[in-house]
Amino acid sequence: MEDFKSIVSKNNGKVSLKDFKDYKVIGKGNDGSVFQLTPDRCVKVFGNEETKKLEMHAMQKGQSSSIIPRLYEHGPNYIVMEYVKGISLPQYLKKEKQLPEEIVGKILALFVEMKRIGFGRIDTEVRHILFNEAMEIKVIDLKRAFGSVRTTPTKFIKGIKKKGYGNEFMYHVKNLNPPLYKKWKDSID
Repeated sequence: MEDFKSIVSKNNGKVSLKDFKDYKVIGKGNDGSVFQLTPDRCVKVFGNEETKKLEMHAMQKGQSSSIIPRLYEHGPNYIVMEYVKGISLPQYLKKEKQLPEEIVGKILALFVEMKRIGFGRIDTEVRHILFNEAMEIKVIDLKRAFGSVRTTPTKFIKGIKKKGYGNEFMYHVKNLNPPLYKKWKDSID
């Protein structure tokens, strides 16, 4: 963390991707790159400060919830947060080759918790769902949490179908929450 603090102080609070050339890259997307700082912390460096503000707002709002990574500090174009040790949902599916009802139950609880937090968009991409070492669920990349209103996780359901687990997912939803199954099935079909 001392290295990170010196990077921030020499750049007047801003960081750039080249500052992290010696750090492990743990994620890269359209909005930024994520680097591991310590065994339990990572930093997301954003290309756009407005996107950082959107994600920061969602993370701050969700700090009372176990589904949101802990927030440690931030600057104009970065957020230091909890590094989730574990696997993403796609990695889990690739390894296990199944989607058990227990995992679907955790995903449904995630969507309920997103609503409880006050997010307008109750949806996420499959790759943004993580499980820590205790198989507790986390969600990342929250920049759209308040930007749109979506009560049906259409992006998630399309993504899980694309992975080949759509029928299995909906089968478990039907067993776990028949009214929700009907609502989602009607809105997706």
